[in-house]
Amino acid sequence: MKISEQAKPTLAMVALQAGVSAPTVSKVVNGRDDVAPETRARVLAALEQAGYQSPLQRRSAGETGIVVEVVIDVLDSAYMIEVLNGILQFAAAADVEIMVSVTGPSPSNLRTPERRAQRMLDEGRAGMIVVTSAFSEAQLQAFRRRKIPVVVIDPLNPPSADVVSVGATNWAGGKAATEHLLDLGHRRIAYIGGIEKAECNQARLHGYMAALMARGVTVDPQYIVPGGRFRRESGVAGLQALLQLDQRPTAIFAGSDAIALGVLSEAGRRGVRVPEDISLIGFDGTRQGEESVPSLTSVAQPLEEMGRAALRSLLRQARGEVLDSHRVELATHLIVRDSTAPPAGAAKG
Repeated sequence: MKISEQAKPTLAMVALQAGVSAPTVSKVVNGRDDVAPETRARVLAALEQAGYQSPLQRRSAGETGIVVEVVIDVLDSAYMIEVLNGILQFAAAADVEIMVSVTGPSPSNLRTPERRAQRMLDEGRAGMIVVTSAFSEAQLQAFRRRKIPVVVIDPLNPPSADVVSVGATNWAGGKAATEHLLDLGHRRIAYIGGIEKAECNQARLHGYMAALMARGVTVDPQYIVPGGRFRRESGVAGLQALLQLDQRPTAIFAGSDAIALGVLSEAGRRGVRVPEDISLIGFDGTRQGEESVPSLTSVAQPLEEMGRAALRSLLRQARGEVLDSHRVELATHLIVRDSTAPPAGAAKG
């Protein structure tokens, strides 16, 4: 028996076509994993033949009344605020509602992958944008089974190839920051990073190392200070460690503006002048860095555009469009301000 082309398909009709129960069809529609592979394949074929759309797909089709969830670890940084501004700007233009979830420093308080994905489906969310948070493969699989789009911004762990991610040219930015310090005459250049295993941190560190090696400067491990997070406290602790060295660095490349501002505040407390005693460069190009004293030289990321690009990519997926690339990488650029100068005692041209 074939479903009539004129009839609006229901789960019961699809179940009859596939030779299974309606609850089994419901399990497949909802992405449950307790269905035998051959049964799932038969139900999916019947669903496709019937032209059945889930409530999520029907709601996404017109892009009206769409709700997108944005997951962040904590909303206490200029980086996060600017990315979220970009998302909200694009959402307003596209008539999309944004719901923000704050997970805290650790993603451990998230619901189980299956429960979280099912809640998203039950509440009709069009998809999820995850900003600088760890998103496990189990979580991605749960969303994938339910065909819920996910876009990650600056992922802490490298996502699988079929997950859409948005970021900046972190390696090129790290290289540009270090080259700027080298051009000023610095050779003892330190790097204070954020989360050590974060993909963006690794790229910035490797750009720093590549710039040094290209100029014949030895990469000194004592000048590479891993940080716990992309926060001020990493900069404070990092400078404290570097000042204990017998041969202090003359310049510091911080893995984020927040880290750099931590360095700046600790330098003030210790009577270390920036840039007279030590040059300092950050990464992000936030307004906080622009307003600091001295104003912060930084590698600027297009943070608001990263937010807009993430939402744009998610909505395209919700409409069923095939994306040209699963990686969106936007260009960085160096902004030179007052926190960098030639090292003390350098010859003046």
